[in-house]
Formats: sequence, C-alpha cells, structure tokens
Amino acid sequence: MMRRSTKVGLLVCGALVASGLGTANAQERRPYPYTDGKDIYEHICAGCHMPDAKGAVGAGAYPALAANPRLETGLYPVMIILRGLKSMPPFAELDDDQVAAVANYVRTSYGNKFADPVTAEQVKALRPTVVRRRTGRAG
Repeated sequence: MMRRSTKVGLLVCGALVASGLGTANAQERRPYPYTDGKDIYEHICAGCHMPDAKGAVGAGAYPALAANPRLETGLYPVMIILRGLKSMPPFAELDDDQVAAVANYVRTSYGNKFADPVTAEQVKALRPTVVRRRTGRAG
C-alpha cells in the first residue's frame, strides 16, 4: 500500500512532466536566469568585484574592472569568465549569450569604453579551448 505522501509526490512529478517542466526541460534551463549584461554583473559579479567594479581585497583579491586596460581585448574577459583565474571560479555554466553580454557590459561601463562587441559566436568558438574539465585540463 502506497503512503499518501508518495502518491502526492508521484502526482506532482507527473504534473511537472506533463506541463513540460520535467527533467528534459530542467536541463535546458539556465542555471542563472539573467540575460542582460548589467543584471548578470549585479547578480553574479558584483559580490566580489563590488557594485562600483572597483574590486576588493579580503578573503581573496578581486581586481577592479573599472577603468581596466586589460579589458581592451574582448576575449580576455570571456576567457576569465569561462575558466576563472586565481580566486575567481569559472562560470562556464553561463551560456554563450550570457558570457558575451556580461563581457560587453563590463567593457563599456565603469570608465571602460571598449566599443568592439564580443559576440556569442566568438564565445562559442573559444569555449572548448578554455573551459577546464573536472581533471583540470583545458579542452
């Protein structure tokens, strides 16, 4: 005999699958729902790099993104976002559009004026060469 809580759980799972919110769609959803570069920065990056993008030093060193000449090369921030660097973890779970959006946002904000945009296609092409596997190897 099935317990009431088990029956309810099965009904909820069935409803989720029938409504298209089952396992297949869960894998297609973004871990971070933000699409705008500013939203991505504010919700993911600002906690370490600070809301004014001037960086911080504490448990780790978080470099300033404000007026940062290293951002001139558009794929530099893309590589850092995908692979991480020092105390910054990788954010490879961001999709290509999200990575391009946040890279472009920081490259055109906080005193940065690098107008040549990074495209999602460029991110897609770079991703396989910079994203680390769990073993720590590139590729």
